[in-house]
Amino acid sequence: MKKADFILIAVVVAVAGVLLFFLYGANNNSGAYVRLEIDGKVTETLPLDVDAIREIETDDNATNTLVIKDGYAKMIDANCPDGLCTNQKKISRNGESIICLPHKVVVSVVDDNSDEQIDAVA
Repeated sequence: MKKADFILIAVVVAVAGVLLFFLYGANNNSGAYVRLEIDGKVTETLPLDVDAIREIETDDNATNTLVIKDGYAKMIDANCPDGLCTNQKKISRNGESIICLPHKVVVSVVDDNSDEQIDAVA
């Protein structure tokens, strides 16, 4: 390998390190609350820094179990046919969500406790 190859490798590693720092280190968009919506209506907003377990029940006997622990929210149980919401990763960053389509349940991370939502036009 020539000297130019080592310089090129060093530049690529440095750029990758800077990008990783800005993506994960400096810009940590951790949300402060978990907003629970059932059939498009906000039913509850919970702080993400307080451990809790919520049994979510809808009108048609659908149940989901949401766990908030260590600053993360995770759907651990659901009686829907596919159970895809239980396979989604735990969430903690602003804008992340867990969605259960059969039960029309959306759990999303937000950075404030207001029920104000921004639509696509705004």
